[in-house]
Amino acid sequence: MRAWRRIRVFGAVAVVVGLSGLIGAGGCSMFQNEQSAKGKKLYAHYCMHCHGENGRQNEGFNWSSMTDPKPKDLSNKSEMGTFKDEDIFATISRDMKDTSPNGDKIGDDEFAVPTMPTFKYTLSEEEIWGIVGYVRSLHGKKLEFNVEGRKKELQDAQQSAEQKYKEAERLEQEAEKKASDEADKKGVEVDDNAYAKEMQAMGQAKKELDLATAAVTNFTTRPGKGVNIARPDLNMKPDAAAKLVEVGKQIYVTKYGCNGCHKIGDEGGKVGPALDRAGYRLNPTWVYRWLRNPQAMKPDTRMPSLGLNDADAKAVALYLKTLRAPKPDQPLGKVGE
Repeated sequence: MRAWRRIRVFGAVAVVVGLSGLIGAGGCSMFQNEQSAKGKKLYAHYCMHCHGENGRQNEGFNWSSMTDPKPKDLSNKSEMGTFKDEDIFATISRDMKDTSPNGDKIGDDEFAVPTMPTFKYTLSEEEIWGIVGYVRSLHGKKLEFNVEGRKKELQDAQQSAEQKYKEAERLEQEAEKKASDEADKKGVEVDDNAYAKEMQAMGQAKKELDLATAAVTNFTTRPGKGVNIARPDLNMKPDAAAKLVEVGKQIYVTKYGCNGCHKIGDEGGKVGPALDRAGYRLNPTWVYRWLRNPQAMKPDTRMPSLGLNDADAKAVALYLKTLRAPKPDQPLGKVGE
């Protein structure tokens, strides 16, 4: 009776996975070997251009083009050995912070270097642990975090949340039926308040189940996979657009470290294309969608999704629209000239 009352929407599912546990011996050697091989491949694709093949400073082809602070020497055992596996994971998987004086509040223990991108929104948790394991090998150590145990922990939590939700759903159905039967006897409408407590408990249990399910999914599945970004509304008054351009110009450097990989004029990295003529070449709508989820548009791109929200993506897209450097006076000569 009134089954439609049990169908409810509880909002978007959070995809951030906590780092709550399970440090110990790292599972079977076969699993470790597979993790190491995957980690090496991912490191080569996403990290080597800045950190170098062996993790040494000035080894990556982009290293010398980057602003300070330069990438750490990942082969330095005396320094890297002071970090826990979870510390390295948290560095690779974090939210980007605006490091400008009036930017985000940054805690003493937070890693806030904008030229080091986050892979929180690009890679699965399992893939990031693979990179952590490979980074450990660069300074002669092994991953100690129990990745298999972490996966089981998430699966157990999902199973527990599912059982809790089923029980909450059962209680809600019983309370609803009781309220409906009493209302029928009295010839009145059902009072939702009669089982509001059970409804609230079921809603909370559903949220917990969604979170637990997302955690299991994101352990092995990339968070941006299959997520298409809608076209933005970039129509606004000139003064509002001008303010956003200034914000975009700032966070391009201070929060998202785009200059670490892209060059404007004589400054910036050389991993991605130069952007000093982006205003001629790139459509702001396309730029917005690219910034929000580059892997959805080009799965093998080296550019990670940096977690830009709607406002930041609009700001950077509008800033890039203003970059209209003139063409070089002299075309590039042929090879050998």
